[in-house]
Amino acid sequence: MPGGIGKLSEQAFSPMREILEKTSHRPWPLPPGRWALSQRWNDLLFAHWPMRIADIDHLLPEGLEADHFQGSAWIGVVPFWMDQIRLRKLPSLPGVRRTPELNLRTYVRDRQTGTPGVYFLSLDARNLFGVMMGRGMFHLPYHWAQMKLEPRGEREFSFYSRRLLTGTPVRFAARYRGLGPTHRLVQTRPGTIEYFLTERYCLFTRDALGRVLRADIHHVPWPLEEAEAEITQNDLPAQFGLQLPNTPPLLHYSRRLAAYIWPAELVGTRVLRTGPAVAAAQ
Repeated sequence: MPGGIGKLSEQAFSPMREILEKTSHRPWPLPPGRWALSQRWNDLLFAHWPMRIADIDHLLPEGLEADHFQGSAWIGVVPFWMDQIRLRKLPSLPGVRRTPELNLRTYVRDRQTGTPGVYFLSLDARNLFGVMMGRGMFHLPYHWAQMKLEPRGEREFSFYSRRLLTGTPVRFAARYRGLGPTHRLVQTRPGTIEYFLTERYCLFTRDALGRVLRADIHHVPWPLEEAEAEITQNDLPAQFGLQLPNTPPLLHYSRRLAAYIWPAELVGTRVLRTGPAVAAAQ
């Protein structure tokens, strides 16, 4: 497999069905209806920076507002690779067995309901079919990119991305590593920065008409480790007029996590009943 992903070893992983049975950690129940897509995310680096709330708010569609932690909105860059990609009742997608991705994300709330979620400013992927599926099924701002992910040792990787078919160069390059089980964080709890940044159980996006949509997500709590990273190039924020603060990013690493994603639907078509976990996070 190009880019070194084929060299990464497969390890034992609990059956996907078991994940759907673990719901006590969720801030609201599993959504009605059937999930549309399942996938597994591997060897993720979370690199986060605090931002002014106003700098994020003006990038969001009407109906969403920047979520904040201790007075700051946050923006994250997340390189990783995914596998076990499957549409419901269909076999694994051809040519998408393993593929690297990169996203630029921030954290938002529905202005009417207060529902927290993640909002992707951009997503880059190497697989063109995955780009088309992400744009068509979920209305996400995917871009086709040349990508290379190389393992450099246990939990250590180099990652390079260059967006294709664009007039302005958009590149990202980094070398990162997780610090291993001895540096594993305890399960994140509401009220912590780790919970705020990672325990998001829906994504928001907008369609071609500018309408806000929400897609529910289910996974078990993120298994996070402390991390180290050297980011040598990062053009992602600048494409939105964002300038990162001159401070080191907050870094986390996660070995792998499987997830289910439900179809995107217009916001306001279903009212979520959020539980005490969300209230505590607020």
